[in-house]
Amino acid sequence: MTLIHSIDRYAVLGHPIHHSLSPVIHAAFAAQTGQHLSYEALDIAPAELSATLSRLPREGYRGVNITVPHKEAAWAFARQHGKLSDRAALAGAINTIAWDDAGLLGDNTDGQGLINDLQQRHGLQLRGQRVLLLGAGGATRGVVLPLLAANPAALIIANRTAAKAEMLAQLFSSKSETTAIYGCGLDALSADTNRHGAFDLVINATSASLNGAAIDLPPGTLTAHGFAYDMMYGKVLTPFLDAQKTAGVLHLADGLGMLVEQAAVAFALWRGVTPETQPVYRALRERLARH
Repeated sequence: MTLIHSIDRYAVLGHPIHHSLSPVIHAAFAAQTGQHLSYEALDIAPAELSATLSRLPREGYRGVNITVPHKEAAWAFARQHGKLSDRAALAGAINTIAWDDAGLLGDNTDGQGLINDLQQRHGLQLRGQRVLLLGAGGATRGVVLPLLAANPAALIIANRTAAKAEMLAQLFSSKSETTAIYGCGLDALSADTNRHGAFDLVINATSASLNGAAIDLPPGTLTAHGFAYDMMYGKVLTPFLDAQKTAGVLHLADGLGMLVEQAAVAFALWRGVTPETQPVYRALRERLARH
C-alpha cells in the first residue's frame, strides 16, 4: 500500500511568491537537522486564502509560513478556526501556522527573529537603550512585544501619520512596566531627541525601501555609536540604510538575518529542533551577491 502523504509537507503562502527565499532556507534547515520534509512556495490569491488554509492539512501539510499580503487575513482565520499565540494575538498578524493533533496554532515569529538577529548576530544589548521604530503597520505590530521583552529604556513608534503611531503605542502600553512606550509623527522626532536624547537603535519597519524611497531623519537622531536597521534586504544597501550611511551612521544592517532567524523559530515550532542559522545566513548573503 502506498501512502499518499508519507512526508510532512510545509509551504510559504504569498502573492506574488516567486521571490521568496523561504524554500531555500527551510531546505537548508532540514538537511542540517536531518528532518525529512518538503517545503514549497504557493502563490495564493487573497480570495483563495481561507479555502487553501482549510484544505492544506488534509493534504499532509503540517505548517505554513505566511507572507505579503496575507498576514492579517491569516490572523483572522486562525482566530476563528484555531488559537493564537500570545505574541500573535496582539500583533494582529501572523507569519506562521502549525497544525497538530490539537488543531491550528497561529504564531508570529517576526519579532523573535528580529531580536535574535540584533542580539546574537550583531551583538546588540537592548536593555536600557532608546529604540526608535519607524512605521505603524503590520510589520511594526509584529515586533513590538518582543522588543518590549528586551527591556529597552524607551520604545518610540514614529509614523508619518502620528495618530496611527499613538494608537499602536497605546495598544501595547500595558505590556511593560519598565519601558516608556509612546507614538509620534516623524515631524516630532527632532523635538523628541532634543528633550530626551538621541536613539541607540533605529529600526525601519516601513515598506519605503521596497519602493526605492528613503526616510529622512533629523540630524542627531542616532547617537554617535548608534545602529540603523532595515527590515528589508537586498544585494546592496537599502535606500534607508544608504541615507543613514551618508548621515555618518557607522553601524548598519538589513533584514536578511531577521528573515533567517524568524524562519528558524518557525522551524523549531514545527519540528521541535532549532537549526543553526549562521551557515544559512552566510549562504544567502553569498547568493544575493551573485544575483
